Amino acid sequence: QVQLVESGGGSVQAGGSLRLSCVASGRRISTACMGWFREAPGKEREGVATIYSGTGSTSDTDSVEGRFTISQDNANNRLYLQMNSLKPEDTAMYYCAADFRSFCRYGGSWYIRGDRRADFGYWGQGTQVTVSS
Repeated sequence: QVQLVESGGGSVQAGGSLRLSCVASGRRISTACMGWFREAPGKEREGVATIYSGTGSTSDTDSVEGRFTISQDNANNRLYLQMNSLKPEDTAMYYCAADFRSFCRYGGSWYIRGDRRADFGYWGQGTQVTVSS
């Protein structure tokens, strides 16, 4: 059974930074597509960024490009999201997700800009990020 547990959320002012972490157990993530999604109140869950460590390829949505960086530590089975220059519109619950069928390896930098929720079979419980203006 795969479990994903996020941490690192919190409340910051606009322009600040946070680093989210996700630790996986039950299966190695070194050959999986890993992703971060977010869900704001009243909105659908949307993809933020993905990474496939087999090729090192990443994908991120337009609204976070240049501000957020996804990375992975296979030795410790961890996924990270470094978030800089945070904006109030980044306020959401952030979820870590894993796709062991590794669909994201077929996509390019545009991959996460489509609705990829169905590709990811495992989800964490989320960590709240609140950005005040």
